[in-house]
Amino acid sequence: MEEIDKIESDATPELERILCRALGVEAAEPRRGILVDLYLNILLFCREMKYNKEQTSVLLSIVKNVHQTNAETSFNNMDDCWTYLTHLLLCHSVTRPPFSISLFSSEQVTQFTKYFINTYMRHYVLYKYIFTPQVCLDLSLSYCGLPQHTAPDQEAFSECVSDGLRGPERESTEADTSYTDPSEIVSTCLEKIILSPSARPSSKAELRTIVQQEVKEEVMRLTAQLQQRLQESAEQLNSALVSLETNLKSKK
Repeated sequence: MEEIDKIESDATPELERILCRALGVEAAEPRRGILVDLYLNILLFCREMKYNKEQTSVLLSIVKNVHQTNAETSFNNMDDCWTYLTHLLLCHSVTRPPFSISLFSSEQVTQFTKYFINTYMRHYVLYKYIFTPQVCLDLSLSYCGLPQHTAPDQEAFSECVSDGLRGPERESTEADTSYTDPSEIVSTCLEKIILSPSARPSSKAELRTIVQQEVKEEVMRLTAQLQQRLQESAEQLNSALVSLETNLKSKK
């Protein structure tokens, strides 16, 4: 903080360099730029509110710890982050040694809480998207009542499905308009298997019908679940922000 205090003006490049070294920002772009921008805005807010260097240092550490809690999981933990933030602020606003120390007044806590809600918490989902790994669904289907396939049939079906799934991926890199229905991929694979000598005629039509029906139902079910979860996440975020803003207004 001594180096930051020596820089009287808001020299952004110099402040960014000092913040990166002090807070250990070693992430690659674009994460590094987002973190530096987050910490720099906290620093400028503290200067605007005339906080001393101890208060500024504590707030930067609190924001860093809350962000690390957010980035620990790819799932929604907004309530945990908010609870952790309020706990840390409480530990630095009440004189109760050795458990807490009074660095902030109630007005300062309210100021920073309102600022944090309008900046970090309002963009919580974006921070979650950038700093956490993407969750991918590994889907496997099993069918009841089907006869056992021979090894050549299974190998041909697996190779065909792999080629069919890789095909749209290659096309999407060249043109973003390509999309292939999973049921069409399965139908094509079944036709290739039917043409092979190792396929058994008795199970061709039954296998095709069951696979097409199961894949179609599974895709529809997953699509509905995804839309419902997205809607629930958006509603939960909006309700949390509204309740926080209401609590702050009521305290005033």
